[in-house]
Amino acid sequence: MTATREQDTGGAPEPVTARRPGGRTARTRARILEATLHLVARDGIAALRYEEVAELADVHRTSVYRNWPDRDELVTEALLRYSGTVELEDTGDLRHDLVDYLVALGDLLSTTTGRAMQRVIQSARENPEVALPVNRIFEQRLAALRQVVDRAVARGELPPVDAYFLAEMLTGPVHLYVSRGLRPFTRAEAERITDVVLAGLRHTAG
Repeated sequence: MTATREQDTGGAPEPVTARRPGGRTARTRARILEATLHLVARDGIAALRYEEVAELADVHRTSVYRNWPDRDELVTEALLRYSGTVELEDTGDLRHDLVDYLVALGDLLSTTTGRAMQRVIQSARENPEVALPVNRIFEQRLAALRQVVDRAVARGELPPVDAYFLAEMLTGPVHLYVSRGLRPFTRAEAERITDVVLAGLRHTAG
């Protein structure tokens, strides 16, 4: 869409490209959300201050207050925007797919997003507003795992198992490895975890 502007010399109208609304606003919001994630990863939710968010995002603090008058809403939107995804493929080889999944999860947890997630998870029990997006993210990941597990059960590769239980057994150690940071989480560790969990499930299947 174009508008016209008369030249000072009285010549023909000069075309002027109309600016698309929301471009600058969208960039400002993105900087604020990214800054929020960095600060939550560093200090946690309780220590989050709008003044620091504005300084890190290089915006006026009124921009933060105007868009997110509630701190929990700010954290929630930042978390959902930058939560990241961990792909779980279904190649027909359950062990291979689970090992790849754990490696990708370890990589994600080592990022700013992952550290922020860890901080938010710690506060989710006391903060129902923040718990909602956390649960939504985990439900999405659990749904993907459940599909892969159901197909593995149908192939006879695995006995019937509760997907939630399997997810906790697999991902719990990854969270501990990364959060403690005593040694790197490698593919070898992902393979060990996967082998122990799958062997345990097969051994205890009635």
